[in-house]
Amino acid sequence: MSDDAKARVRELGAQVIARYPRARSAMMPLLYLVQAEQGYVSPDGIKLVAELLGLTTAEVAAVSTFYTMYKRRTCGDYHVGVCTNTLCAILGGDAIFAALKDHLGVGNAGTTPDNKVTLEHIECNAACDYAPVVMVNWEFFDNQTVESAKELVDKLRAGDLPVPTRGAPLITHVETSRVLAGFADTLVNEGPSAGPGSLVGLELAKERGDAAPAPDSLPAQAESKDES
Repeated sequence: MSDDAKARVRELGAQVIARYPRARSAMMPLLYLVQAEQGYVSPDGIKLVAELLGLTTAEVAAVSTFYTMYKRRTCGDYHVGVCTNTLCAILGGDAIFAALKDHLGVGNAGTTPDNKVTLEHIECNAACDYAPVVMVNWEFFDNQTVESAKELVDKLRAGDLPVPTRGAPLITHVETSRVLAGFADTLVNEGPSAGPGSLVGLELAKERGDAAPAPDSLPAQAESKDES
């Protein structure tokens, strides 16, 4: 990590740490801040976060290697995540992932030579109502097919950024990491946050006049007893 990058992480990291009553609670946003500077979380970045929080490098490394959204090598401008969990897989996710590997000429977690697209299979996008789903820098592209997914990555590489089905307009992976570190990108109110498939239950409840019970109508929770 360059001296300039370290200085920026120290400066912005102080703002992040100040948000928490305990400094170590800032570890995850600080790791995103390192990723925003470098494009990935390097050993130098882990060492810096440990220093800022008064922790060991082993403690920070344990977190950075546990969560898959922290990358251990440079990611392309657009991280394309294809859900290959059960529902997406059987509805076409596996076929989409296989087709994109061939189309882009990369393997899992591989990056195209122009550094535009990194392709990765991911476990679940929490969007089963729109399976199969592809995410680009964690924005949703719903109801994908092999052909639509190929068109999607071609547009990303050409700089013709497609509009997500739901969520804000696309920004780069490092810009997304900065947002995840807690620094706003002014796009919070852009784009739809939900679609018809996600709102079916709410609409049915409205039609039927269903409502959640008032808090004071719920039975009191029994106090737990120490059985030791």
